[in-house]
Amino acid sequence: MRLLTLPALGACLAASPALAQSAAPSATPRDHYDVAAFVWPSYHPDQRAKVFWPQGIGEWQTVMTNEPKFPGHDQPRRPLWGYVNEADRYVMEMQIAAAADHGVNVFIYDWYWYDGLPYLEGCLNDGYLRARNNDRVNFYLMWANHDVNLAWDKRNADDAFTGRNDATIWRGSLDRAEFEKIARRWIEKYFRQPSYYKIDGKPVLMIYDLPNFVKGLGSVAAAKDAVAWLRERTVAAGFAGLELQVALRPESRRPLVDIPGQSVGTQTQVIKELGVDSLSHYQFAHFADMNRNYEDIMRDGVAEWERADTGHGAKYYPHVSIGWDASPRAKQFVGGVVKNNPPEQFEKALLKAKAFVDAHPDRAPLITVNSWNEWTETSYLQPDDKYGYGYLEAVKRVFGK
Repeated sequence: MRLLTLPALGACLAASPALAQSAAPSATPRDHYDVAAFVWPSYHPDQRAKVFWPQGIGEWQTVMTNEPKFPGHDQPRRPLWGYVNEADRYVMEMQIAAAADHGVNVFIYDWYWYDGLPYLEGCLNDGYLRARNNDRVNFYLMWANHDVNLAWDKRNADDAFTGRNDATIWRGSLDRAEFEKIARRWIEKYFRQPSYYKIDGKPVLMIYDLPNFVKGLGSVAAAKDAVAWLRERTVAAGFAGLELQVALRPESRRPLVDIPGQSVGTQTQVIKELGVDSLSHYQFAHFADMNRNYEDIMRDGVAEWERADTGHGAKYYPHVSIGWDASPRAKQFVGGVVKNNPPEQFEKALLKAKAFVDAHPDRAPLITVNSWNEWTETSYLQPDDKYGYGYLEAVKRVFGK
């Protein structure tokens, strides 16, 4: 099956002035907000990805085969833009224009490294970075350093979701030598890009899996030393410093990670020990029961923002998820499914996030959103055959100019 490619529309789109690279505190209400949508960069050909999606078109293979799992199941969802190759610069120019026109001005790219090699970099390297209008939407990296099991492979995902087969395909934890290797890649290949998102002149780097980060380095002390080294290298490269960000998980009294022979603290203790600068979330599903109405989930979300902001010793940037239903990845399995989350409810959530940002004028005006294109988790801003451009229009009503 061949990937569809949109015409070279992006070349004709007029680019607006570049967004400010440094988000400085200002008085409330703000005249500018940084709405940052996570990008799952799996919708393009990638040779290594054929282990999960053998047709060679990335996870579009899974989206194409999606069907309802129970009566009344609000699936399948189909993309209005078609099954496009998101590593094509002209496709990305169109997507950048659509994002910027609706108030989304930052992309947070999921970034992977397994077995000594990058994975799924094509969307960023060949799509976004080659797009001629990428000054309209800044970007930063979220190191998605989680282990990989069979959940991406629809042929075996049911066993992965139910625990019948917990085989690990790739491990995301890295030792010091490998960490330094990828850190140099971040600095030289990405931080130096004119459109890389910075706070007070400091490139922002998010770590997805804090336990795996500590586990790979071997101890909290070793992880702290690695962070200090990364900060030094970033400054030596000419930047004001590094804004180290962490994607939060639910707090627990149990140790954060299990390293044999070592006592490791809670999430809060590790965040403080590493000197993490800021926090956000990747998905409401990481801390909330998603099998209910969106309005109820959002109430939990606002409460979580307040807990996160006061309990970890680092500033918190509010997160808003659009929905959740990961059943497209499996043949039979159905987990939690968000109910009643039309664009109007999402807009209410954005207004709450905006109010949170306005109440913290000493911080960057940053809000994270899940996501730009998580089709197989049913949480995306891209237009579909159900709501059209509804979610993007909700962003524009709240944050657009």
